[in-house]
Amino acid sequence: MVLKVDGLSTSFATDVGTFRAIEDVSFQVERTRTLAIVGESGCGKSVTALTLMGLLPNTAERTSGTMTLTTSRVVIELASLGDRELSKVRGRDMGMVFQDPMSALNPLYTVGAQIAEGILSHESISHREAMERAVELLAKVGVPASRERVGSYPHELSGGMRQRVLIAMAIACRPALLIADEPTTALDVTIQAQVLDLLQRLRDESGMGMILITHDLGVVAQYADDVCVMYAGRVVEYGPVDAVLNGPRHPYTAGLLRSIPSRAFEGAQTKSEALRLPTIAGTVPSLSAWPEGCRFRARCDRAIEVCASVSPKLEGASRTVACHAPLEAT
Repeated sequence: MVLKVDGLSTSFATDVGTFRAIEDVSFQVERTRTLAIVGESGCGKSVTALTLMGLLPNTAERTSGTMTLTTSRVVIELASLGDRELSKVRGRDMGMVFQDPMSALNPLYTVGAQIAEGILSHESISHREAMERAVELLAKVGVPASRERVGSYPHELSGGMRQRVLIAMAIACRPALLIADEPTTALDVTIQAQVLDLLQRLRDESGMGMILITHDLGVVAQYADDVCVMYAGRVVEYGPVDAVLNGPRHPYTAGLLRSIPSRAFEGAQTKSEALRLPTIAGTVPSLSAWPEGCRFRARCDRAIEVCASVSPKLEGASRTVACHAPLEAT
């Protein structure tokens, strides 16, 4: 096991009070396996990743939970580390690929210098050796003419090439865990597939574990081994990807799957029916006003009386679900 997260909660302080963005989040990541974290915008996916990396803004803090990272060298309890200690872990033992490569890269420095900077901060090698490693890394992630590209600035590269540079930076020190936060959001479909294939190949070659944050359940089905479905800051369903996608037990997971065009159109009887894509009524509640009981209750057609007052707990063995009236497994 590379990472075990147990009971993780993170709060944000505002002028009108303190609010929990994620609450009691638990999951684990195995070596050479990908855990996909899915859910609508505002469900807490990126906050979970930023909490793991220790990159929360000043207005936020982790309020509870443990995060245990196991590398080839040592077992690290991330929750016990201060900022200085975390800075030694980031980049060396954990890497992160952000969703917007243009804002994640510094426009004033060459991509080679930015890759080398991370290597130099964690390893005792010369600047020349670090730049040579940067050339090798660019070639490894599929950047053509890597020796020439190492001197390019971010604005001189396409979106797909910039994303490959971010991946090179994230894997430069051979981390045990790689977090990819919607890494293909700004890319066209062809480049998306190339980037995801690259991440999967690098994971298998290095033996690292990976967390993939995405909205795309098609991507989850193709690239993930396990899936963690989040809603309103909580995990509502978790387990092997085949079991969860082929037999969802939480109504929210089932609603997400019904909203996939290919699935929705399979059962359509007429053209007009096929054009009506099923949706989940309503929106994710604001973190400043999480409802009592089950947070999905107002949007759920299976809600019962207990849902209004009692928050469901994750239950199960190899796969878990937090629901008072779960769907039957198929």
